Amino acid sequence: MARLFDLHIHTTKGSADSSLTPEDLILEAERLGLRGLCITEHSGPWDRHEFERFAARHNVVLVRAMEADTNMGHMLAFGIDRYQSGFHDAATLCKAARDVGGFVVSAHPFRGVLGRHMRERPYLYRSMPDPLPEEPSEALDHPVFKLAHAVEVANGGTDDRENAFAMQVAGLLKMPVTGGSDAHSTHGLGKFVTAFRDEILDEAEFLRALHAGSFFPAVGLRDGNLRPYSP
Repeated sequence: MARLFDLHIHTTKGSADSSLTPEDLILEAERLGLRGLCITEHSGPWDRHEFERFAARHNVVLVRAMEADTNMGHMLAFGIDRYQSGFHDAATLCKAARDVGGFVVSAHPFRGVLGRHMRERPYLYRSMPDPLPEEPSEALDHPVFKLAHAVEVANGGTDDRENAFAMQVAGLLKMPVTGGSDAHSTHGLGKFVTAFRDEILDEAEFLRALHAGSFFPAVGLRDGNLRPYSP
């Protein structure tokens, strides 16, 4: 039986654009049958002691994390205790994560790349003058894929075509792939999840499972038809 984790969640506690309270998050996760929740706040991980007190009151496995806005797009960072100066640089963030046994995922890397409707340059190419890729093969040399451990290919706030594009790029690079709702309210929680093959009881086991690569993105939890994500 797969253990289902939502790897990308924002709450009112640390993300100004979220309407999802931590209490409502827990209630909805229990209703859906999620085993674990990664709270990836924009402002950095919660205070560890406050987080541990909150986690102790609930049965679901809770993981402190963050979504960092870097010069190579948004990145989910697991295993890092706090946000530090310099994390806007993707290489600095990834080195800090590796130094402590953490794990970094390139989040929704191709959001806005195919749509061409955005006024601003897409996050992944914001600091690069290169033409935006039109085919997956044209995106393989982006340096973020040499830094991150994995690619988020199933993101609840991203266009289906751009999720599929990320899946194709990761497949060509043979990189691990994850899924997460990017939920900012109860309505989106669990739209995409990451399924782990082994039991996970705490953050340390979660990190070991990530490094072992024993996971895959999944879809269909909310409508009762859970299946591996395959665009």
